[in-house]
Amino acid sequence: MTGTVYKSTGSWYTVKSERGDFIECRMKGKFRIKGIKSTNPIAVGDIVDYELEETSDNVTGTIHKIHDRKNYIVRKSVNLSHQMHIIASNIDCVFLLITINNPPTTTSFIDRFLVTAEAYGIETILVFNKIDTLDDATLDEQLYMQHIYQEIGYQCLRVSAATGKGVEELKQLMIEKVTMFSGHSGVGKSTLVNALEPNLNLKTKNISEQSKQGQHTTTFAEMYDLSFNARIIDTPGIKGFGIVDMEKEEISGYFPEFFKLKEQCKFNNCLHKEEPHCAIKAALEKDEIAWSRYNSYLKILEGDDENYRTDSFDEDRKASDETRK
Repeated sequence: MTGTVYKSTGSWYTVKSERGDFIECRMKGKFRIKGIKSTNPIAVGDIVDYELEETSDNVTGTIHKIHDRKNYIVRKSVNLSHQMHIIASNIDCVFLLITINNPPTTTSFIDRFLVTAEAYGIETILVFNKIDTLDDATLDEQLYMQHIYQEIGYQCLRVSAATGKGVEELKQLMIEKVTMFSGHSGVGKSTLVNALEPNLNLKTKNISEQSKQGQHTTTFAEMYDLSFNARIIDTPGIKGFGIVDMEKEEISGYFPEFFKLKEQCKFNNCLHKEEPHCAIKAALEKDEIAWSRYNSYLKILEGDDENYRTDSFDEDRKASDETRK
């Protein structure tokens, strides 16, 4: 039998059959020794073949084949640096939820996510959430950040789950697609899913006043069928986003604004650091490329990615100023 993985807890997988039934399945042990450098060989969104096993108590399944994936998005495993963790697979679009200070989402985190999405061929739309909470200063910050990414070509939405602003526009972009919500803990992923589909009633928590960080409400990635002909994968909040399996020479190719200019560099293997006649650095000096983006590029190039996270967008700006000096 064939089905789609809707939930993964690490040992059990909830699979939806082609008939619409949900079956709890285990994985055959051989998947763990096939050379897959992943902490989770089976991910939410995978199409799998499984065999039913009936007992006197219930019916379960055993997964024996994973179909080829259209795409998947990964991050570096937090505890096992040489392995990756597959967040989800077979995705049509990712919505990366961003908040300015409740909790803060930095450009360094956004850029790491976007580089990975570009590398694995997944469309990403930036969703600036909780815009109803912004004062004048943080509103300017949000609009400036939005401007940076719109200039590059990324679609951006301004949304408030609390007031409903932008929710209908978001819904229209999800119809007939498998989409994923991602971002830090506390950016409002589950709250926004509830605004889109109130009957789901996903658990939510408030931001910790002491740390201004989000508290985990989603423990495992899980896919939901929505009433408006869409499917959404809700994922646990992630603190850092480690880049995996990229050669230094290819990283700039996943920055669209760099990719447009890199052929104008004097050297084919230009890393856009100290090399002369570099088109990226020339554009940087003319403010045609955002310094925050170049800063993120350098950090990824240096491999300082999994634990790198500044406290606010202001810190990103300070770092950019230092780089310019």
